[in-house]
Amino acid sequence: MSDAGTMTEAMYYVLLALTSPDHGYGLMQRIRDITGGRVAMGPGTLYGIITRLRKDGLITLEEQDERRKTYLITQKGRKALIDEYRRLKRLVEDGKELEHEI
Repeated sequence: MSDAGTMTEAMYYVLLALTSPDHGYGLMQRIRDITGGRVAMGPGTLYGIITRLRKDGLITLEEQDERRKTYLITQKGRKALIDEYRRLKRLVEDGKELEHEI
């Protein structure tokens, strides 16, 4: 993702959720579970992100039947996710001086 810029929070969570194959409704549930309910992604947001991530080669359509499409993160997507995790971790580490204010 580094050549396309910083990943949005929603993109990060979709990629994180797709470390196991899943379909749209399952992704919305998994993201809600991962975030403890803090992020509740609607279908419009989710499918817009899925379209972008597929176009960028970060996820792939794993399986499709009449009712649902199942997606999975690609190697490129896994690398982008890990890179973003490292970037976020550095941001938190850089802000440690704020700990005394919390």
